Amino acid sequence: MDSQFGLMHVWTQGDWVIRGVALILLGMSLVSWIVILVKAFDIMRYKRHVRRSGDFWHSEDFATGLNKLGGDDSNPFRVLALEGREATAHHRNTKAHLHDTLDVSDWITRSLRNAIDEFTARLQSGLAVLASVGSTAPFIGLFGTVWGIYHALMAIGSAGNATIDKVAGPIGEALIMTALGLAVAIPAVLGYNALVRGNKFVLGKLNSFAHDLHAYFVTGARVQGGSDATVVALKKG
Repeated sequence: MDSQFGLMHVWTQGDWVIRGVALILLGMSLVSWIVILVKAFDIMRYKRHVRRSGDFWHSEDFATGLNKLGGDDSNPFRVLALEGREATAHHRNTKAHLHDTLDVSDWITRSLRNAIDEFTARLQSGLAVLASVGSTAPFIGLFGTVWGIYHALMAIGSAGNATIDKVAGPIGEALIMTALGLAVAIPAVLGYNALVRGNKFVLGKLNSFAHDLHAYFVTGARVQGGSDATVVALKKG
């Protein structure tokens, strides 16, 4: 590309509005890429937890299954298992509050749902940034283009010379702003869609795990008393 159409030429020849638009687009691009990389890393980590969650149900008892989930406190499957155990132990060992009069199934469902909602909010954090960048970056670039073309035409009109060699340079520089807006928006939109698909996969597995936990705690488990209450599988006679 000829240097007169390069980004450096646009920066040096553009006024403060063009430079401001370029800086805004650059900042939006950096933020969107940071969000994409951080959230993609999180999804890969959660998918590893998904694979390990299958081993939970191939355990002899709850404690063994919990160990198979690992010791990572950010593991949503481990958090659900602990939340279900604590809710079950709390409901069956205390009757001092109004919520303890609820059916054990409803109480466990509420506890697991609260844990899933908290994880969902954490999982979806940052997606609004990508959606905003993807929807606004093209228009910000277009604004830079319109502003650049306007000033290019004003300069050409004042010079009284509108030959193609005089028009091509300023107009081409202005159109670069549109290209910059698209270059920022497209990765943000693609990243947003990919992250949404990854989030749906993880949440689907988490909801299935919560459903199985609910059935386990309601119909197939008993709580051992004491300050360190634990849940173990029922022994068949």
